[in-house]
Amino acid sequence: MHRRRRTALALSAALVAAGPLLAACGNEAHPGAAAVVGGERIEVSELQSQVEEARAAQAKAPDATQQINNTGQLSRAKLDGMIFGRVLEKAAADAGITVSRKEVQDARAGAVRQAGGAKQYADMLLQQRGLAPDQIDEAVRKDVLVTKLAAAMGADLGTPQGQQKVGAALTKASQGLDIDVNPRYGSWDDTKFQLGEYKAPWITQVTKEPDAVQAGA
Repeated sequence: MHRRRRTALALSAALVAAGPLLAACGNEAHPGAAAVVGGERIEVSELQSQVEEARAAQAKAPDATQQINNTGQLSRAKLDGMIFGRVLEKAAADAGITVSRKEVQDARAGAVRQAGGAKQYADMLLQQRGLAPDQIDEAVRKDVLVTKLAAAMGADLGTPQGQQKVGAALTKASQGLDIDVNPRYGSWDDTKFQLGEYKAPWITQVTKEPDAVQAGA
């Protein structure tokens, strides 16, 4: 049970692997937008706000310099997470899945207990995933959505087959959103559900278990 929970909590970021594929839109097509997902804009200002929140939190950390140096691609990491969140929401909606605020609160409370306290949990997410405190609930929501999506599909996230099954649903959702990314940030890969060539330097590969995952923003 513990292992399955570990896998599920990481898979919202785990199902991302590097590799460029798609062409992106130009600045002229969507001025002021970092990306357009399903016809909805992700404004550069919205992206910058998330980056600034994370940087402000990192600046207060004891190892501030190291954290900032290790997250040199923070803008891309945040945009990657914002786009992936929309892809995941569509895949969940297509499967008739919703997540309540209570489910998010319960999942966060469980994670806090595992981490040994709220501060330890927040510090861990800031260091490992570049998440400011106000960004944690959204990240937990993604984790819960992935867990429920897998359950609805009868997919075991602890196996490559299960991950592939969920991945197929995410690919379908991604393709349906017709994602355009400002070339300043790269291009979106529908089959990898991430910005092509993006790989956060703080990501740790886990390769010795079948539920090999990555932790990202």
